[in-house]
Amino acid sequence: MATALAAAPIVVVEGARGTGKSWTGLRHARSQVRLDSDPGAVEAAELRPARVLEGAKPRLVDEWQLAPGLWNVARHAVDAEPGRGFFVFTGSAHPPDDRTRHSGAGRVTRVRIRPMSLAESGESTAAVSLGSLLDGGDCSAGSPDATLDDVVQALCRGGWPRHLGMPVPTAQSLCRAYVQEVARADIPRLGRTMHRPEAVLRMLASLSRNIATAAAVTTLAEDVAGDHTPSRAAVARYLEALRRVFVVEDLPPWAVHLRSRARLRRSPKRHFVDPSLAVATLRAGPERLWQDTGYLGQAFESLVVRDLRVYAEANDASVYHYQDSNGHEVDAVVEHGDGRWLAVEVKLGSGARLDDAARSLTNACEQIDTSRVGGPAKKLVITSEGYGYERPDSVSVLPITALGP
Repeated sequence: MATALAAAPIVVVEGARGTGKSWTGLRHARSQVRLDSDPGAVEAAELRPARVLEGAKPRLVDEWQLAPGLWNVARHAVDAEPGRGFFVFTGSAHPPDDRTRHSGAGRVTRVRIRPMSLAESGESTAAVSLGSLLDGGDCSAGSPDATLDDVVQALCRGGWPRHLGMPVPTAQSLCRAYVQEVARADIPRLGRTMHRPEAVLRMLASLSRNIATAAAVTTLAEDVAGDHTPSRAAVARYLEALRRVFVVEDLPPWAVHLRSRARLRRSPKRHFVDPSLAVATLRAGPERLWQDTGYLGQAFESLVVRDLRVYAEANDASVYHYQDSNGHEVDAVVEHGDGRWLAVEVKLGSGARLDDAARSLTNACEQIDTSRVGGPAKKLVITSEGYGYERPDSVSVLPITALGP
């Protein structure tokens, strides 16, 4: 955050509600205006926006999307007075016209706040860093104290700062309330004419059932169908609305050249910003997850993707998935800005399942034209528990509870 303020006049801190955006902004601000808790401030922003922006710099403007007209006023203010670190705008939704996507060049740095990873919540030892793996470093690690039961508990509780130390049923109740509020209030605040909370909830349930899959829009439409099947356009609008409030965060496909004549699949994989929202939507606590290990595997994959995104961002890297028309698949590809990359297979089990995962990962990597992108820094199988070690077949194994940034 300090680096961002030193680089640009306006820092936009964005992410889902409850991830600590306001707390982060307050730590670095010298004055503030809280639009979500001060209705008078919203009215003042409409009548005299320049006055709302007055105060010691950096000035925090919390939940600025409630008064999007402040954007242009702030932009003109920083144009008139050269410098850095003037404003911190926090928001849990993109404003209706996406004003921050225009006229921000040279003025704006964005900071994404996500739910906490297991390393941040203290449930991973972080003995092996993603940064070192991108450098081809060793994957050896002792077996963490955390068990698979602990991982499932953490998955259901989620990486929300306020949920730390809570009993899982209480945390899941709060997650369900969050989902209800998204459908009832957050989507309408986007300013769209679409306002059918029951349809949004059906969409969230469908996405929850299809978590960590490349479910097509048509598949979601059929799954959502109540009295009638929504059109592809309607489903696309719901998905976009859920992205705009930072609840849904799909995993994009990796663009890479292939050795074979196979075609790359272009569908994203469906993920929430935190898998706790998916399991809470389906009322699938730890006991129910243990009764459906197939779905537990999907939810665990989504947990791994959540943590990989956090660790990747700390290392100037991005996360994708790979799938081709011949059925080869890589659950996650972490690609550094300089081109280094590693391939990740997620596996809930151990033993023979690890052998299958290692074989699948090796076969998928052999389809990639490494003359163009180079070979992977690591072929990594991420598991739920156990030791971190290097296999004789050049595949590494590491529990998610030993991974860190």
